[in-house]
Amino acid sequence: MARKSLGYVKLAWTCDRCDGENPGPRRFCNSCGAPQPLDVEFHQPAQEIFVTKPEELEAAKAGADVHCPYCDARNPANATFCGACGGGLEDAEKRVAGKVLGAHRSGEPLPQICPSCETRNLANATECAGCGDGLTPESPPLKMEKAPTKTKKGGLPIGVIIGAVVACIAIGGVLWALFGRTEETVATVQSVDWSRSIPIEVLGEIEAEAWFDEVPADAEIQTCQNSYRYSQDEPAPGAVEVCGTPYTVDEGSGYGEVVQDCEYEIYDDWCTYTTIDWIVLDTITVSGDDLSPFWPEAGLTSDQRFGDGQESYEVTFTGPDRSYTYTPESESEFSDFTLGSTWNLEINAVGSVVSLEPTR
Repeated sequence: MARKSLGYVKLAWTCDRCDGENPGPRRFCNSCGAPQPLDVEFHQPAQEIFVTKPEELEAAKAGADVHCPYCDARNPANATFCGACGGGLEDAEKRVAGKVLGAHRSGEPLPQICPSCETRNLANATECAGCGDGLTPESPPLKMEKAPTKTKKGGLPIGVIIGAVVACIAIGGVLWALFGRTEETVATVQSVDWSRSIPIEVLGEIEAEAWFDEVPADAEIQTCQNSYRYSQDEPAPGAVEVCGTPYTVDEGSGYGEVVQDCEYEIYDDWCTYTTIDWIVLDTITVSGDDLSPFWPEAGLTSDQRFGDGQESYEVTFTGPDRSYTYTPESESEFSDFTLGSTWNLEINAVGSVVSLEPTR
């Protein structure tokens, strides 16, 4: 899927000395003045508001900040000297970026009530407007938005798919335990059977369906309907954009980028058409119980032809306790099963022949 950017927001960090809450771009604690520590973890504020000022957008897009190797103060990614102590930043360590913090918090958060004076404050306030005491905004639980329902034909929710996969794995394990075991036996070829058939075809009018660009040039289109064809990661003219829940990614600079994972559904004309093609008029079949199969013959008129032939083979073995059936894949394999010959058979739990070889 393609990642679509919706904009940038300020994150927040908590001072490890006084537990004061600070805006992400703030390099020193608002409460005690301590520098942002090297191992600080940015988190989402109670409400994420998109930044619009040019200087803030430039800072948000600049990349992960670096920490001064001398005083641990945080500096912009493009800084060459520390803004706090003046030390060179050639060996400064860049903050790790790219961590997904959670769903974008766009709703209006509840106000904070100061525990000291009960003054109502903004949800993201770090200091009480009434008494000046420090506040610690509580992060509300994430409210995940439901991704748009996709219009793919036959599409299933991811939860259903995961559940089906788990169920299939469990069932597969049971089936393997039941049917994975095999046993060997010696059996004799009791009988052989074969069948061959060839369709006789004649030109006639048929009705078929295909995408508009796959309809034969000589066909006559009856009706077309705009239908989902495939999805791609890049936008295209006429494509339907389908995006998931917006989420915030830590940029390592005190800012977060709000993004969505999107794909683009391509729709096209699915058409019903008529054309002249070969259709089956009749099928002739021959069969036998020997090792000499042959193809049926028939006289054709000038407007007829033979279609693709079908063949099938079957061998029946008699073992000490029961009979077994085996289906050779070709005439060459079928010809090895001489009546009365003995074979070593590997049989699974349901009595099917898994493998076989002639006895020596």
